[in-house]
Amino acid sequence: MNNMKPRLELNYPEITMYRHIAETASQYPAEPAYEFYNHTTSFKEFLKKIDAAAKAFYAAGVREGDVVTLCLPNIPQCIAAFYAINKIGAVANMIHPLSAQSEITFYLNFAESNYIMTVDMFYEKVKTAVKDVDHDVTVIVTRIQDELALPLKLAYIAAKGRGFLKYPDRAGDILWTRFLAKGASCSEVPEAAFDRSKTSVILYSGGTSGLPKGICLTNYNMNCLAYQCRSQVPYPFGPGHKMLSCMPMFHGFGLGVNIHTALVFGAECILMPTFSPKTYANMLIKKRPNFIAGVPTIYEALLHIPALENHNFDHLQGVFSGGDSLSVELKKKVDDFITSRGSKVQVQEGYGLTECVTASCLTPYDAPKPGSIGLPLPDMIYAIVSPGTDDVLPNGSEGEIILTGPTLMLGYLKNPEETAQTLRTLGDGRTWLYTGDLGYMDDDGYVYFKQRIKRMIITNGYNVYPGQLENVLDGIDEVSYSCVIGVKDPRRGQKVVAYVVLKDGVEDTAELREHIMDVLKENVAGYALPKKLVVRKELPKTLVGKVFYRKLEEEANAEAEQENANG
Repeated sequence: MNNMKPRLELNYPEITMYRHIAETASQYPAEPAYEFYNHTTSFKEFLKKIDAAAKAFYAAGVREGDVVTLCLPNIPQCIAAFYAINKIGAVANMIHPLSAQSEITFYLNFAESNYIMTVDMFYEKVKTAVKDVDHDVTVIVTRIQDELALPLKLAYIAAKGRGFLKYPDRAGDILWTRFLAKGASCSEVPEAAFDRSKTSVILYSGGTSGLPKGICLTNYNMNCLAYQCRSQVPYPFGPGHKMLSCMPMFHGFGLGVNIHTALVFGAECILMPTFSPKTYANMLIKKRPNFIAGVPTIYEALLHIPALENHNFDHLQGVFSGGDSLSVELKKKVDDFITSRGSKVQVQEGYGLTECVTASCLTPYDAPKPGSIGLPLPDMIYAIVSPGTDDVLPNGSEGEIILTGPTLMLGYLKNPEETAQTLRTLGDGRTWLYTGDLGYMDDDGYVYFKQRIKRMIITNGYNVYPGQLENVLDGIDEVSYSCVIGVKDPRRGQKVVAYVVLKDGVEDTAELREHIMDVLKENVAGYALPKKLVVRKELPKTLVGKVFYRKLEEEANAEAEQENANG
């Protein structure tokens, strides 16, 4: 491994995320930091909001190292609170506002968080969740209408009713506006010093035990990602550019790319608190953002929105896909769709894990290779090892993807066992992240992702890779998207089952199913062919829009067990 060198070395500022935003605001005070429902806030005003929030948290007793939970969509209060927490040196515990009540209780207990901030529409759920927490928790309640211009605020209240105005109604909980007022008399907040070894953000991903894993990230991780992302844009990026920020802040992609990278360099975030294909399309048409970043299902949805048929995409300077594997066929469809309508750029696919914030590899804008997820970002080094070992394989050999670089997490919160399995120091002295993903590298350094090792299907002793079948299925004209899973089988070990969602207006017929199977037979080995083809109106999705293949596996395995029990 000693001969593996980064492609490029960048200079990363050793300052906190807050300090970086403060310096950007000093450099571009009048430039817009974000837009929220047509209301624009300058960097100067944004910094004032951050500092006011920091005073409020400090006055409430939040100190360096304390954990504050943010259970919020992409709204101005969320980003102000996030950087305010960072100024103090506290830890932002980022969770999805659609989390179940029991999940919220778990997150608060697990992170030992004494404060949780949410929006009024989720207050009842959060309030109930707090009852089961093993320590005192104060709920800070904010309202979307507080950040709206007056005409829209009145329209919002009229549409939603005045019911939300009663919140909060539990002793000790407080409205965000009153929380800020309490901090107004606070003297200046001591600004925390930069420290690479301290956690600044906790994000979550699934754990092998079924419980979420808390991923501990630092100021350095987040700032390094921003500079790595900036290095991939081959033209000026900053004031005057707009990023459509729809990916949520509890997600590494949303926080690291959609928000922090844009703000660090003075670009404007167009905040989207919720996602729907129609709303997203309207934003593309009305706001004409320069940069968009989302998961594959977002791009797949855009292909079917009539309003975009005649839209000119010449405003796009960067289109990035991450969070899930982008099939070759879907990339081609999206590229054809936007380039035939004025775009001079194509989709660049990123690959990474929350354990390194988000993307650590990206397809080059000027030299993509079909099927490849691209080249490692500057200062990120990749290698392929034989699964279950630390033995590095030669180029072209398939194995587990491991990587190292400045965005690697500190570790998993309160989980030294999984941390030790995932982060390993090898003979070269570097700490490497074991991704649990299968792939290989070619002689030019391009990385090829196959799939999650745990997702690999073994049927009759043969390895079957769902991604290979999904690529074929997604390329069939009548198919919108697909998911292939392995289901327990007493004879084969696992059998292959394919789920497909047909395009609007396409009828599910025996002839179509036969055609789908014929296409598969032409493109994949006989042992890998699905034993069952299931057509659904839709497939379950995770909170960030990925196809929830684990849920399909659970359903299918439960059905198989019932069938076996019945003889």
